Amino acid sequence: MATLAPNPHPKLNTTSATEVAEASRSVEAASQWKLMWWKFRKDRLAVVGGVVVVVFYTMAIFAEFFAPKDPFVFNAQYTYAPPQPLYFVLDGAWNPFVYGLRFERDKVSLKKTWAIDYNTRIPVGFFVKGEPYTILGLIPGDTHFVWAKNTKDPFYLMGADKTGRDVLSRVVHAARISLTVGLVGVALSLVLGVIIGGLSGLIGGTVDNVIQRIIEIINSVPNVPFMLALAAIVPAGTPIVQVYLLITVILALLG
Repeated sequence: MATLAPNPHPKLNTTSATEVAEASRSVEAASQWKLMWWKFRKDRLAVVGGVVVVVFYTMAIFAEFFAPKDPFVFNAQYTYAPPQPLYFVLDGAWNPFVYGLRFERDKVSLKKTWAIDYNTRIPVGFFVKGEPYTILGLIPGDTHFVWAKNTKDPFYLMGADKTGRDVLSRVVHAARISLTVGLVGVALSLVLGVIIGGLSGLIGGTVDNVIQRIIEIINSVPNVPFMLALAAIVPAGTPIVQVYLLITVILALLG
């Protein structure tokens, strides 16, 4: 009959058991937020996604700082300008730059088109003094995250649109609306839900039944067709602020 050999390291097992017991007690005593944080840290994809979201929201909040130019200022001289890739190293040293732009005539269509001028280098700097701005209407400044050292030189990292407006600046500023409309809608939905739900539960009776039926009617409306119909109804010249508020209220009501 086989016998088990004695454990040569009894202290090691005792310590491990103690650590397991302490870890179990810490999990039992941890708050819900702490448990969520521990689970979040174990998921690498969630951590990476969280970092990306934080970066996006930081750029949206400080859009005036990260955007090289005013998104509404146009330059007819650079309509449909192509993107200018940003290079960081020149002659083995850190020296950010972009190549210039020039017109050339297409040999087939004989039309003038933009082309990268590899004979012209435009020095680029970080934290460059440029056009003055006000972040969220509160914080004045004139420093931009990245721009041409000579602010009069063409600088279009993502190109320009049909009126010569910088596409990168427009994307950064548009991110502020796209990223905040959901948060504002959820916050407004929370406030409305607490107020309406509180009244429904406090008063009860007919008021409760009416509120519940209204909520059921709203929830029965398909969101996508409703949004498409709303987009067709809103006039094309409606100010962006009004459209923003309208979308926020609708998301709050349908949420």
